[in-house]
Amino acid sequence: MVSDDAVSAYARDGVVVVRGLMTPSEIELITVGIGKVLADHSPASIVASGPDDPGQFVEDFCRWAEIDEIGKVALRSGVPRVAAELMDSPTARFYHDHILVKEPQTKAPTPWHQDQPYYNVHGRGISAWIPIDPVPKDGSPEFWAGSHLGPWRLPRSFLDREAKWFPEGTLAEIPDIDADRSRYDIRRWDLDVGDVIFFDFATVHSAPGFPFDHRRRVLSLRYLSADARYTQRPWKTSPEFPGLSQELAEGAELDHPYFPLAWPR
Repeated sequence: MVSDDAVSAYARDGVVVVRGLMTPSEIELITVGIGKVLADHSPASIVASGPDDPGQFVEDFCRWAEIDEIGKVALRSGVPRVAAELMDSPTARFYHDHILVKEPQTKAPTPWHQDQPYYNVHGRGISAWIPIDPVPKDGSPEFWAGSHLGPWRLPRSFLDREAKWFPEGTLAEIPDIDADRSRYDIRRWDLDVGDVIFFDFATVHSAPGFPFDHRRRVLSLRYLSADARYTQRPWKTSPEFPGLSQELAEGAELDHPYFPLAWPR
């Protein structure tokens, strides 16, 4: 479903856009699904913007099993096949869904970070960032191309910048990219409804606020390559998977109802 050039670009950069991947019916499923999420937040839901923000940034996680529309897109659309092809993996196992909604005029940015250190897996993984509203370039997430080939960077909480997962000094810090953006290969795009950004779990990325008059509703779907394995963390992972440490051994394949095989199907 993707060209050899796209696969090569993904391997080199850790991020690529696939234009027009989502069908109108799939966009409608996501729209309904996100509407259900916003009407009934899960205990994992968070507000990632401050009380003085003129907008609001809401996140929720792991809703696919209870919201059929999200599950259908995660497991039955073309997304997992593209994920497998970009990872050059024979399979794509679904990891989790992440809903991200920035209301109009939201100022809260998403700081530069990698996703991989927050997770309870080792091995390659990929995120599919699927907007159901147009995203101008000035509201697009930004990606440091090639950063997935480098080290893990110290994860910090977004609002107070605390090191809650790894102790201070145990991992490299993310550089102050915005202080001199010309030193980094930063990618961002104008995105139409139907476009999807795919990026490696280890790609350093961020997102600005959304200073526009419409929402930015996004479904992000995460997939694991065939070589991904479970690892137990001594801290609370994001998201959590309750009881998993009693069911999977260190280094086990993630063959578990939490993580259904999405491709091939």
